[in-house]
Amino acid sequence: MSTLSRQPHSVPPVPGHGRPARSSGSGPGAEGTLDLLLIGDDPSDVFLVERMLAESGLDARLSVARDLDGARGRLTRRTQCIIVDLSAPDIDRIEALRDVIALSGSTAVVVLTALDDDDLGVRAVATGAADYLVKQEVDGPLLARAIRYAIERKRAEDTERRLVEARILGRENARLERGLLPVPLIDDPRLRHHTRYRPGRRRALLGGDFYDTVQTEDGTVHLMIGDVCGHGPDEAALGVQLRMAWRTLVLAGHTGERLLGILDTVLGHERRSDEIFTTLCMITIAPDRRTARLHLAGHPAPLLFGTGAAALPDDSLGPALGLIPGAEWPGTDVELGDAWTLMLYTDGLIEGRVGRGPERLGTDGLVRLARGAHRRGAAGRALIDALVAEVEELNGDALTDDLAVLLLSHDVTRT
Repeated sequence: MSTLSRQPHSVPPVPGHGRPARSSGSGPGAEGTLDLLLIGDDPSDVFLVERMLAESGLDARLSVARDLDGARGRLTRRTQCIIVDLSAPDIDRIEALRDVIALSGSTAVVVLTALDDDDLGVRAVATGAADYLVKQEVDGPLLARAIRYAIERKRAEDTERRLVEARILGRENARLERGLLPVPLIDDPRLRHHTRYRPGRRRALLGGDFYDTVQTEDGTVHLMIGDVCGHGPDEAALGVQLRMAWRTLVLAGHTGERLLGILDTVLGHERRSDEIFTTLCMITIAPDRRTARLHLAGHPAPLLFGTGAAALPDDSLGPALGLIPGAEWPGTDVELGDAWTLMLYTDGLIEGRVGRGPERLGTDGLVRLARGAHRRGAAGRALIDALVAEVEELNGDALTDDLAVLLLSHDVTRT
């Protein structure tokens, strides 16, 4: 960079004149006080700025640095406006301003110019400065007004930038939502379908969990819920791919262990790292709705509600997808009865703590909570909400992992 001064050390405000530099407060704009940084090596200009600030009545703390290196040491997160003097000779002034703006981050920048540098001020604003002031024409009120306007303009720019980022994030999550949270393909009026989804990563709408429900032409209903390890956008995108692949395979007539083998191959090709794996629970419900076949790939066993609540057997638990080449995922036949509810969930629901100790809730703990909620008559979405609320109460806080729940109920009284 072309330095703002040929002297690398910083100079304090001139003693006995204007407002001396004071220690910073506890945060930006504390008690209405503005934190300002002046970059300039001419003591008369420092005196001028201090005097104008004093005359304006602006409540401000002023720090002074002679050059960019000194500014790096004095610029803090509390600094709200940088006043930079570009009148020093023998420097590339616009290049120097670019370096100041690069340093400023979210801090507003106001430029001081000499009378014969009016064109420089215009170019400075085009480069990124919030405003420019001609020294020979500025007074205290004008300086104070320019500083306030520059700070507010910078705040507005930052707000607009955050809104744009939020819109981009919203569009990203809307695309993922269409893939991860599909509309179930079922037309049996006796079936009621409820879901709950919440990501673990901050500011995200979606995580690596995914689910789907599809009824095929023969009346069979296929349920699936999965969990890609990790919590970032890459894991969410991989969940979309696996969910869509699963639905396509089901509609093409694949099911059971063969379907899981193909998903395992898809995962191997699409994951960004060999360490990425996916757990999955898949249930195939017969057209008469009285029996089902369960496949588990490293995933917690679902719950079955009938006269009570219990976890389905996990004796035939296979490995998670992506872990063992040529793995097998044997199925388990399940008797459902007439009226029943199946609850599939990801491990975010059972990995919360129980109290302050290291104990985790686990499947057994979830079954105990489910039995209590079932006895109280909770059903459908109310059942999901009650369980999530109780799990979070035991955890002492909101759950940090991705969480997905899929609830399918068979009501023989509905036609």
